[in-house]
Amino acid sequence: MMLFTEVRGLPVVPAGAGPLGTVTSLTVDIASGAVSHVRLRGGLFRKETVLPWDAVRAIGPGAVRVRPAAVPDRAPHRHDLLGRQVLTDAGGGHGTVLDVAFVPETGRVLAVFTTRGEVAPDRLIGLGDHALVVRAG
Repeated sequence: MMLFTEVRGLPVVPAGAGPLGTVTSLTVDIASGAVSHVRLRGGLFRKETVLPWDAVRAIGPGAVRVRPAAVPDRAPHRHDLLGRQVLTDAGGGHGTVLDVAFVPETGRVLAVFTTRGEVAPDRLIGLGDHALVVRAG
């Protein structure tokens, strides 16, 4: 298990090359309950790029290692989970997202930690500009 906050700021390094940049966030596909992209900032103009999750070979305490020929992907709309307000489908509030636990080998989300407790991944409904929506429970 690993936390999003542990990955943010790690260098993204292809095998046998220098860093491509630094992780700014991880994008989650709510429907599949897994990380879909790694967002990073780097390069000459410090531009944000995105790599698909399947380009990731390993995540460790010192770096995110990617395939040597990893090609930036079309960037999905940016909806960061960290800091996002959480609302239930019944219209109630469930705090703010503090962190997300996931399996580094697969990207599968294990839990979303909010200011009002833990939310299981099977309760995630949607993520938009305003909030993460979860099933009341």
